Formats: sequence, structure tokens, C-alpha cells
Amino acid sequence: MTVLFSRFTRALSLFTLALFGLILFPGTAVASEGVDACSTLRGLVILVEFPGTAHEVDRTYIEDRFFGKLNQYVQQMSYGRVCIGGAVTPRWYTMPHPISYYSISPHNLEVDKSRLKRLVDDVLAVVDADFDVSAYDFVAFMLGAKQPEYGMIGLCAYPGMLGWQAEKPLRSKSGKPVRGVAIFSYQAHVGTLFHDVTHVIGGVMPNGNRAVPCLYDHDLQARPGPLRETFADAIINMGYWDPMSCHYYKRDEPPPGISSWTKLRLGWLHDDKVAVVRPGETREILLGPLEDGQSATLAIRIPLSATTYYLVENRQPIGPDRVLPGSGVLIMRADDNVSECRHGLAPVKLVDADPSLPHLEGAAFDLGKRDRFTDIASGITIELLEKVGQSYRIRVSAKTR
Repeated sequence: MTVLFSRFTRALSLFTLALFGLILFPGTAVASEGVDACSTLRGLVILVEFPGTAHEVDRTYIEDRFFGKLNQYVQQMSYGRVCIGGAVTPRWYTMPHPISYYSISPHNLEVDKSRLKRLVDDVLAVVDADFDVSAYDFVAFMLGAKQPEYGMIGLCAYPGMLGWQAEKPLRSKSGKPVRGVAIFSYQAHVGTLFHDVTHVIGGVMPNGNRAVPCLYDHDLQARPGPLRETFADAIINMGYWDPMSCHYYKRDEPPPGISSWTKLRLGWLHDDKVAVVRPGETREILLGPLEDGQSATLAIRIPLSATTYYLVENRQPIGPDRVLPGSGVLIMRADDNVSECRHGLAPVKLVDADPSLPHLEGAAFDLGKRDRFTDIASGITIELLEKVGQSYRIRVSAKTR
């Protein structure tokens, strides 16, 4: 994505957000890392309703969800580099069939893909004459239906449940390519909007894997039981520390910030903000809060092999990270050979500092309690030495194996 450097545009964007009160966390500025303007990702939000299913969803509410709150969150997460813009369709498009014709299971692995394809095809068909879907970075369907009526609160159809391989790209009725489709019940949390739109904007990497997959375990999410409880049991990799894992920590609060791993996959965290400790090195590093884009170092990377590594980040109650189960230093082990969270594997997984707390809520390391981590097999030691303001001075030792 090309970043446009325009001081006027950047100033106008921030003024508009302040004027209309769209800041998710009042008093928290969007840290820019020296970038003067954001690159806009354009989305087309299609309003979709079904015969026999009543709703009272206002179009302005949908506009605010995507181009107000989601836009502001993305700006905060990208350090001001990326904005969300686009359009909400002026009218609701009524499907040719009732919602029961399209409804699906709430469990990812049990979704009838033929039903999902019906909805995608029917929606793209009715908007084809009004909009050039190929002109947008993502397409979102906002359903005039609740989760129990449709089956899911949010999902990514493509690249997602309908696949993402290049040999069968998604196209509109007239043959125009569609970069991706996310589908939401109108009750969807902003964290859910981010989660599934991010599957689309992250795209597919050259190796054929999605750049930003779900970080919860799909096999555990498919188990029977109450939806929220089952989902909570599935967040075994990143817990509530990234909405790609949890969507949100508390329903009535904005989503927490995303991890450094997700920021790196999206290209929102630049290499000059990542300190690398290679085998044979011992370094002391002042690690700033991940939400503070002005800090010199926002993450530490410790390579283990060509595709495996540790990531270390500092999460403090700043901006969206005010909504977290705790604060301190997170240590993650990543494996780029793993594409999706299935069969007990994950592309990134937290080291849990305090396993006595459920759902990785005690995963953060901190001074005076759990301030040292050692991986004997890999020869890695990470030690918290002191806290300087909201930063940590950390010693990392990576022995040559």
C-alpha cells in the first residue's frame, strides 16, 4: 500500500475525527511515527435485508461503525498510517429468499459453504449494476438480522470460508474481481468488524497463506456448548491480547489493541522499530509501550531459525490497551510455517507467565513477580531489569547453540 505524504490531509483527518467525537479513547492521540498522512483503504458496506425479517437499523449507525469507530481504531493501530474510508449503500438490498435459506452454523468448521455461497452470489448480483466492487479494498455485508437469525455475528467469506486460492478468485456477476468479503450481523462489535475486515485487507501472502489468520483455535471453537463460553475456551494462543484472537475483552468496551505480530503481518510496525537479538548476542534494550508510536523500540525479535522466532512487546494501559486483562511484557513464540490455528498448532502463541489465571489473562511478565523467562533448549533468556516510566529495560541473551 502506498502511503501518501500530505501534511494538509493528515491535519484535516485528525481535525475531522476530533470535531465529530469519533475518538474511541478520548485524550489519546494517534501516534504517527513521523508519517504525515494515512493511506485510505476503501470499503463498500452493503446493506442487506431479508423478506420476513424485521429490523430497525439506521444507515447512519452503520456509517459510524465502519467509517467512524473502525476507522479511528485502525488509525490508532497503524500509528496513523492507514485509514478506513469508502461508502455505505444508500439503500437496503432485499434478498430473493428468507434468511433461513442462507443461515449457517455458528461454528466455523460446521458452516455449510453452499449456503454461504448463496448469500455472497445473491448480494453481489443485486449490487452489480450500482457499484463496481473491484474498485474497493474490501466489501462488507451488513445484515439486517441478529446473530441467532443468521447463525454468526461475523465471518470472512473470502479470503476465508470460501477459500482464497488464486486459481478460483471471487468475482461479481459481471465478472469483476472482488478482493474480499466480510459478513456481519448488525450487532457485531467493532472488534468483530476489525477481525474479519482484517482478513481481507491482510490478503494472501506469496506462499498461499493468509497474512492475518484467526488466532483462536478452530477445533476448540467447533465444540458444542454456549457460544461465548465455547469461544473463550478456544482463545488458547493469544487470549484477550489481540482481537484476531478474542474480538473483544468486554462487550461494552472498545476492542483491545493488536499484538506486534499482527502489526508486523499488516506492515503497520516497521523494521526500524524492532530490535533484533541474534544468536550469540546479549543486549539491553529499552522497550517502549506498543501503543506509543514515538518510542524508539516497540518490539524485540529473537530469531530461532529461518521461520521461528520470539517476539517481545510491552503492553501498557494506553489507548485501546486500556481494555486488557493486565499489563506488562508479553513474550510470543512464532512459527511462520504454520498457516492457521488447527490441530493444536498456531502461527503465534503467548508464553503464559501465570497459568493459574484462565484464558491467558496472566500472560504478562512484570517486575517483582514473574520477571524472567528462560528457554533452555533454545538458549534464550529474557530478563526485566527495571521500569522507566512506561518502558522496560530488558536484557536478552541468545546463546549460540
